[in-house]
Amino acid sequence: MVCSLLGCVDCAAAQSAPQTGAEAFILMDAGSGRVLTGKNTERELAIASTTKIMTALVALETGNLSDKVTVKQNHLKEGSSMYLRAGEVLTLEELLYGLLLPSGNDAAECIADHCSGVERFVARMNEKAAALGMTHTSFANPSGLDAQGHYSCALDMARLAAYAMREPTFARIAATRTAAVGERMLGNHNKLLASLEGCTGLKTGYTDNAGRTLVTCCERDGMRLIAVTLNDRSDWADHAALYEYGFAAFARKRAVARGEEYTLAPVRGGTQTSVSLAAGESFFYPVTAGEELLVSARLPEELTAPLAAGQAVGELIVSMDGEELARVPLVCAEPVAAAEKTQSLFERLFGRTG
Repeated sequence: MVCSLLGCVDCAAAQSAPQTGAEAFILMDAGSGRVLTGKNTERELAIASTTKIMTALVALETGNLSDKVTVKQNHLKEGSSMYLRAGEVLTLEELLYGLLLPSGNDAAECIADHCSGVERFVARMNEKAAALGMTHTSFANPSGLDAQGHYSCALDMARLAAYAMREPTFARIAATRTAAVGERMLGNHNKLLASLEGCTGLKTGYTDNAGRTLVTCCERDGMRLIAVTLNDRSDWADHAALYEYGFAAFARKRAVARGEEYTLAPVRGGTQTSVSLAAGESFFYPVTAGEELLVSARLPEELTAPLAAGQAVGELIVSMDGEELARVPLVCAEPVAAAEKTQSLFERLFGRTG
């Protein structure tokens, strides 16, 4: 049984999306995955040190922050560096700061070698990419140095960034502007942390082949957006313009509220004849002018007692312009006990037979 429950929501005024100088770019809502604007979003390109977003995630999944790691000579790679010295010992957490703030290629190699060996670590990076649905991505090293078979696309990197920012330790480090590691004072290469309202990360990159690459995250009024530009000489200005557009043109609307009662369902064999059904979780979605979110309920024709509070018995379907956006479980807002069976006169007089 399906019934419509919700009509139109108020939306922000529409405005034109900005153009960028990037070969490929995307602006995405982190919560829902909705693409707000973009160009060449699935074009496979070199991504330089934005690779280190995945390096940090795999390190957090395979190592412990307190691990003691010894630096080896072969960890000291070309390019950006946190200036490690062979023989010194740092914790994995300190290396992660060196990885994400000054974008240390030496930190990337040291982390990968410690966690599982570089070759196996890179395999884990690709396994994680596959698990996240990054179908246009392949990693060949943990640093992002130019290599055959090392590429991604704007859409995949936005999905990776949205996932990464839900990891508390990653989010904390990526938002850090400066950090002391021993005698070193590390500065974050992401200057938008200091100049853009609501910016909370994420990662810069550059190689001759990739050009300037940048993945950032910005949050205002509870809405978290991700911007990615690949091969973009004007990346700082372009990211700022993308966020100004995104936050002005779209509003984060709650289509479904957790715990809110939406409908009644009939109950058979219970101490009451119906039960209130409520949303098991909330669902938010970014909308712009003229867009309408619709919610419909799908539930059985009849429920049978006993029923427990919080028991899933149906679902709410959120859609827009005929496209399904999400399914949210409908749960019993209260318990319903089974009614005691009424005995016949014969059973009351002579008891059960058989």
